[in-house]
Amino acid sequence: MSKLQIKVKYFDKEIDKLEKISKGDWIDLRAAETIELKQFESALIPLGVGMKLPEGYEAHVLPRSSTYKNWGIIQTNSKGVIDNSYSGENDEWKMPALAMRDTIINKNDRICQFRIIKSMGETEILETEFLDEVSRGGFGSSGMN
Repeated sequence: MSKLQIKVKYFDKEIDKLEKISKGDWIDLRAAETIELKQFESALIPLGVGMKLPEGYEAHVLPRSSTYKNWGIIQTNSKGVIDNSYSGENDEWKMPALAMRDTIINKNDRICQFRIIKSMGETEILETEFLDEVSRGGFGSSGMN
């Protein structure tokens, strides 16, 4: 079975190169500049990379487990989705962040992570008047008490 290949362009030559470690399914991304944020300020944090993903794949970008603990920032779009077509010469990946406290994120800090997954592919949407006869019992419910 052949390995998937991701072509990476580094917009910043000083940050550490991407590395896929054997113990995890996610690849860490680093801040490409030092950013100081006051509480409730937001920023698009440049990650210093752009990528061409394998055909039929997209990337999901999320904070690392320690990101909030270390810097007090949250990702404002909940989860970033980067599709294969975001691969132009100037398409640098960024993390939209909101500071919940005063913080300084230093260049090269590992602030988020990504993984690639298969895209949805060809999909047809069909209108219907009826769905399944049995309902689960409400929003956020498995139907169990």
